[in-house]
Amino acid sequence: MDLDGRVAVVTGATRGVGRGISRELARHGARVFVTGRSVPDRAPLDDRTTGIRCDHRDDAQVAAAFDYILQACGAIDILVNNVWGGYERMVDDGEFTWPRPFWQQPLWRWDAMFGAGVRAHYRASQLAAPSMTAQERGLIVNISSFAAVMYAGNVAYGVSKAATDKMTADMATELKRHGVAVVSLYPGLVRTEKVMESAQWLDLSNSESPEFIGRAVVALATDGDVLRHTGKVLVAATLAADYGFTDLDGTTPRPLTIAGA
Repeated sequence: MDLDGRVAVVTGATRGVGRGISRELARHGARVFVTGRSVPDRAPLDDRTTGIRCDHRDDAQVAAAFDYILQACGAIDILVNNVWGGYERMVDDGEFTWPRPFWQQPLWRWDAMFGAGVRAHYRASQLAAPSMTAQERGLIVNISSFAAVMYAGNVAYGVSKAATDKMTADMATELKRHGVAVVSLYPGLVRTEKVMESAQWLDLSNSESPEFIGRAVVALATDGDVLRHTGKVLVAATLAADYGFTDLDGTTPRPLTIAGA
């Protein structure tokens, strides 16, 4: 599973799933660029990872970030669309606000999920696709969720993730003839910083580390026949069984479809 010479971009990788993905890509040899609103701008974070300060709600900042990457490296091989919005202020005055009915949800949460999430994924893919189509290979991974296909306690979240999956399918239709694969990737319950803030309300017995999702991305990126997956929804825990990787502690989380979620 060698990614030496490959260039990867992981959006929204300041923490959580994005940081786990970037670490695993770098560990397997990729040159990784991570974006985030609080990362050091255009500065090395380690031997293989460079931070680019970028607010994905600002088109000018996004364009500048991708221009910098393409000028530095000439091409992008892997794009992981992980940036997302709407998770802010999960706990308000001691109340876990996520499961409130939609008519009691703040409208900013919908706007954040589509603006900093779905639209941001679309724009980053637009900027990466010309490089990938020119070299007739590449991988775009859209981080999505089981909420796209089942009720997960929040209407805006489910609708935004369903939109992500539809975007994946349609992008794949247009990119397949150019040798570029596009997939939606479903983590399970990931032990991100935000999740751990709400741990008292959650069952973490079948949860996953952020690096586990990174190992799923690495497996796809090193698969010479990854185009067989294009346009599909993939589950990280199912990929672990297919590709033979485990979580950091050697365990293999059960896919949520099997766990009965």
